[in-house]
Amino acid sequence: MSIIRRPMNRRSLLKAGAASGLVLATPTIISRSAWAETNFRNDPTNSKSVTFGFNVPQTGAYADEGADELRAYQLAVKHLNGDGDGGMLNTMKPLSLNGNGVLGKKVEYVTGDTQTKSDAARASAKRMIEKDGVIMWSGGSSSGVAIAQQSLAQEMGVVYMCGLTHSNDTTGKDRRRYGFRHFFNAYMSGAALGPVLKKEMGTDRRAYHLTADYTWGWTQEESIANTTEGLGWETVNKVRTPLGAGDFSQYIAPVLNSGADVLILNHYGKDMINSLTQAVQFGLRDKVVNGKNFEIIVPLYSRLMAQGAGENIKGIYGTTNWNWSLQDEGSKAFVKSFGQEYGFPPSQAAHTCYVQTLLYADACERAGTFNPVEVIKALEDHQFDGMGNGPTLYRGADHQCFKDVLVVKGNENATSQFDLLEVVEVTPASQVTYDPEIFGGELGPYKV
Repeated sequence: MSIIRRPMNRRSLLKAGAASGLVLATPTIISRSAWAETNFRNDPTNSKSVTFGFNVPQTGAYADEGADELRAYQLAVKHLNGDGDGGMLNTMKPLSLNGNGVLGKKVEYVTGDTQTKSDAARASAKRMIEKDGVIMWSGGSSSGVAIAQQSLAQEMGVVYMCGLTHSNDTTGKDRRRYGFRHFFNAYMSGAALGPVLKKEMGTDRRAYHLTADYTWGWTQEESIANTTEGLGWETVNKVRTPLGAGDFSQYIAPVLNSGADVLILNHYGKDMINSLTQAVQFGLRDKVVNGKNFEIIVPLYSRLMAQGAGENIKGIYGTTNWNWSLQDEGSKAFVKSFGQEYGFPPSQAAHTCYVQTLLYADACERAGTFNPVEVIKALEDHQFDGMGNGPTLYRGADHQCFKDVLVVKGNENATSQFDLLEVVEVTPASQVTYDPEIFGGELGPYKV
């Protein structure tokens, strides 16, 4: 922004002198708001730049998602600093950002590896805060990792914009004032899937669950079982599997003799790729049980997982937060920018992380400060559009975004290696909205 300097005449100088004398004669009073402005961790006021932290799984079972998250973060920084075509800055409404960084400061960033482990993620984030001076950080593809970092955010007084986390607990019993989630959750997956499963598979089914043994798997299993039992399905068994198991044959073999005619895979990332591939190799999809064709359901899908599983995903139903095939202006702008930058379309992990970065930056602009207390208040109950998924609310009560949810199935007539998920239903936000008290939890104080 250019500053226009005007020459001062004698009258102006006299007025200035009188004003300065008045200031000197007046006792110095520091208001509460003025103190709050400078009393927060990693205040960048005296710096020409501001540093964001991007803590993603660069190793471990969710490393594919982590790589795409990092690409999206780098693209978001590029757009915030006024480089490239601007992406969703051209479609986001309302918008306070203007492509000159955030509050006039250039955005820089540091990265870390969560290793898909809660302790490693927390240690990496703590280094970013204490050593690199990040004003905000984001990332992660595991709910256990997200919850651990969210608690750290509350302890350290630094905002954490969750990456990919689907557990109900993230914005439920483990919600925190300094944590925000754009991604949808397991409850929403169940609410969106229910009507489609009823239509496609009927009300007389017997389901067998294989579930990743941590907070995300537990809450997804609970939400999907509640949905299917509500349809009239019987739950035959629920079996927990370790994260990163690799070989799931010992868990899949018992399904064959269980009397179940549906296998529900509460797995994600490489675990889902491996368990689905092995289930197909065991011949489950070719079986007829209880007079019905055996079905497999993957409640939480991603395009990256679909690529890894290949032909095995054809016709299999699930849900996703976003898909690159959406034709709204925001999605098209993001897909175009990402494709030009990297040569292929973005995943839902990339989308949610890109959006989180822009939402935080815009909140700083609207608040007129990096003070986390004011930024948090700017995010709470903020309504926006133009970023995919239609009109969206960042609910103040639990810091959960409410927006349209996609029900998808593996495309049986894919036209490319990326055209793998077919959107069969766009579930409106009203159908997946719930009372924030049903999962418990307290956000905690603004000041820490």
